[in-house]
Amino acid sequence: MKIMMSKKITLLPISMIFALVLSGCSQTIDEPEIQITAPEQMYQNAQEALDTGNMLKATRTLEALESRYPFGPQATQVQLDLIYAYYRQANNEQALASIDRFLRLNPTHPDIDYVYYMRGLANMQSDENMFHEMLDIDRSDRDPQFAKQAFKDFKQLLIAKPNSHYAADAQLRMQALKNRLAKHHIAIAQYYLEREIYVGAINRSKEVLVSFNDTSSTTQALEIMQSAYKALKQNDLAEKTAKIIEQNKK
Repeated sequence: MKIMMSKKITLLPISMIFALVLSGCSQTIDEPEIQITAPEQMYQNAQEALDTGNMLKATRTLEALESRYPFGPQATQVQLDLIYAYYRQANNEQALASIDRFLRLNPTHPDIDYVYYMRGLANMQSDENMFHEMLDIDRSDRDPQFAKQAFKDFKQLLIAKPNSHYAADAQLRMQALKNRLAKHHIAIAQYYLEREIYVGAINRSKEVLVSFNDTSSTTQALEIMQSAYKALKQNDLAEKTAKIIEQNKK
């Protein structure tokens, strides 16, 4: 059974992350005591911790299980569970490292779609900035490297298994990522426009129209282009752009 069928994947609430960060500044979280027993019992303990949301205990138990019984009967599932547990703790660096290792060792695993899905989720989570989200600050100009990689991960999922259980959600997330990447180009185009780097503003806006024409940023891209053409006194192009803007409003 795929782990995603029994474990609910959700992005960690911002308030929860903030609380953890603040509490971490003033106290150290006690490490759970892990009992080394038979692999079946340790795996059961890890599952109980996952089910109750005790991700730290689940992680430590799974890590101990993987270290002590690397070739045990649940070895592959332990790796999948660890990916999930790391992600739930917003430990994206470790989640991504575990995912890459799993893909390297199990390139034809039947749950490969789940692994690509988790890599996309981890990269999306890495792209977020919790403090900016909490303060409702738009930071579209931030480096989109994780957003780009997340888009590639979900695309890889669809290529590998187009009928995957995760395909529909992956497609929705890809559209959200396209919106994010389009806004990034808009932020740079606006930056160029304000600093009178008009050719740069036009080129960035064109990138939005070519690569992200199914996002809500196209109108803004056209408006930036129109302003840049006017500033360059390319009135014919400015008028043509204005007509396209009007047509899009209809």
